[in-house]
Amino acid sequence: MGAGPGARSSHAIAIVGQKAYVFGGEFSPRVPVDNNLHVFDLETLTWSVANVTGDIPPPRVGVTMTSIEEVVYVFGGRDSTHSELNELYSLTCGRTNGPSFLAAMPAPPIGATTPRPPMTDECTSSVGAVSPEGSTIYGPMMSLTESGFSIQTQEKTARVGVGRASPWPEEKYGRPTGGEKATARSVFCTICIGKYIIIHGVEVDPSDLGHLGAGKFTGEVYGLDTETLEWKKWVDGPGPDNHPGPRGWCAFGKGWRDGQEGLLVYGCNSPTNDRLDDISYFTPLY
Repeated sequence: MGAGPGARSSHAIAIVGQKAYVFGGEFSPRVPVDNNLHVFDLETLTWSVANVTGDIPPPRVGVTMTSIEEVVYVFGGRDSTHSELNELYSLTCGRTNGPSFLAAMPAPPIGATTPRPPMTDECTSSVGAVSPEGSTIYGPMMSLTESGFSIQTQEKTARVGVGRASPWPEEKYGRPTGGEKATARSVFCTICIGKYIIIHGVEVDPSDLGHLGAGKFTGEVYGLDTETLEWKKWVDGPGPDNHPGPRGWCAFGKGWRDGQEGLLVYGCNSPTNDRLDDISYFTPLY
């Protein structure tokens, strides 16, 4: 219900309480759609557009968002001229007069010392991005790099893009993982639910047209047990009719619905290169 953001990809979601905040994205390749802050209520299943004050970020694609308590952080992306953005905004939610953006803060320059984000009691990814050279996506417990998971950072001007990784640590950290391993992939959703790191919605073979085309997407879901370091491939319990299907460049976040923790996925690029506006909620059954 309500006016949703419309079909798009390369956007981002951050969830605070029972509200999912959506920002950025594209309908046509590399063309930012808008800079509205769309809100999806997980209780009423309704869309709205927030009346936002403050220093609102310009439209962008390939943006990254995360939330810590009632603050949403917005980082990076590309603008309408395809310039890489290196700004960090914070959005304070839960205010009686509506959400408010704080002024943009530039990321540290190349060569500067980049502090690791503070630890929290969860392993959902924090503020971060992937640079052209493959710098990390920050996470309180782990970060994704092209080599797998780590807590290291690189001091590079950032290009945002989630999940540019072969999704397991092996040679570098000396702790091989087993089980049903996924192949190398990019632009996937990744969250932590309990002891599992969940990945979903991936590109396993890029398009010859680059960002102008759609690569080969899958709808697979894999989980890494962080205690046993065993991977497993999840099978869709309700059946294929309830599966959102192959996709990449999704917006995603971890939320609660009917008392169950799960992965919220909204919009994407599809195998036909059409942007979609569907929304789904994945709850793993152990």
